[in-house]
Amino acid sequence: MKKFSVLVVLIAACAGLAFAQGSATIQPPTAIAQNSGTTQLLITVSPVTDQIVWAAGTGGTFVVTTDGGNHWTSGVVAGAENDQFRDVWGVSDKVAYLMSIGNNTTDFRVWKTRDGGNSWSTEYANGVTNAFYDCFGFWTPDRGFTQSDSVNGVFPDIATTDGNTWHLISGNLPPALPGEASFAASGTCVAVQGEGNGWVTTGGTTIARILATKDAGNTWAAYDTPLIANPSAGGISVAFRDALHGIVGGGDLSTNTSSDAAVSSDGGQTWTLTNTPPVQGAIFCVAYVKGLRNNASSNPDDPFERAVMITTETEPDYSSGEAAFTPDEGTTWITIPNASGYWAVAFANPHAGWFVGNNGSILKVSF
Repeated sequence: MKKFSVLVVLIAACAGLAFAQGSATIQPPTAIAQNSGTTQLLITVSPVTDQIVWAAGTGGTFVVTTDGGNHWTSGVVAGAENDQFRDVWGVSDKVAYLMSIGNNTTDFRVWKTRDGGNSWSTEYANGVTNAFYDCFGFWTPDRGFTQSDSVNGVFPDIATTDGNTWHLISGNLPPALPGEASFAASGTCVAVQGEGNGWVTTGGTTIARILATKDAGNTWAAYDTPLIANPSAGGISVAFRDALHGIVGGGDLSTNTSSDAAVSSDGGQTWTLTNTPPVQGAIFCVAYVKGLRNNASSNPDDPFERAVMITTETEPDYSSGEAAFTPDEGTTWITIPNASGYWAVAFANPHAGWFVGNNGSILKVSF
């Protein structure tokens, strides 16, 4: 769903606090500003490791680091100068994918570099009228899918199994509800895990749903969530820490007083609302502090196992949202003050997370 708005991410502005989680204590994170080398808005970020990170945004701009953010290299993709990159997926220091949008649905493209950003090729150009692609995710360097808003009752999603060619998988997905769509939440309306588990959060209709696959997109099921849903509300961002446990955040984007979150312990089939987050605006980004790429199995002894960060957005300028942290997937919430202007957050591990946002700003966050 086309939504151009500013996200606010968590920064450690709560010095002196510590959060008990089991027998361990989570100290508040520290944040260090880094120089991205660009003043373009950075919308999305993808840590590959604690050293290799890709980010991208407006003006066809991408940035990459191979030393944990001490030095960033910025560039502009030829042919995408007037487009925005709404999602990025880093594979290595050499290989990455970008997802672009522009003024028309035909401007949607999947781009790929194999040489560290020196050159980019178009892997897919949209040919489906009225399709609007929001987010993508990859199980392997060559196998992934991209989620679109519904068109005439179907989701015209696309997938790749070789990292080079993309094909429609709309026939694999459940029928869409009237008006059902996803939100272009800096690439976080899609979550992937393991060899073939995937989830999409939706809204824009009467029910906020989760679309789930266990076989890398060959078959899908749809499950209802208790999140608020209407044409401007629903599930907005989703994350899973293993095959069973996940969190979805959302709310109503037309009001500054609506945010809700829910958790699942059965792979997304059923959901339970968390305690109400103490924030204004809809939840627009959720991220496990444990990291996206290192969550193949649960570890109950890890104090960060259930730690989640959220961001919100508020009307009318989308630049004054709030941020909060939960060490226990929504039972306890801690508001993070004095944080604004950031669009996305993602972690390699609790010691290496990155926030990206306005004017090319980047913060490295470490617990």
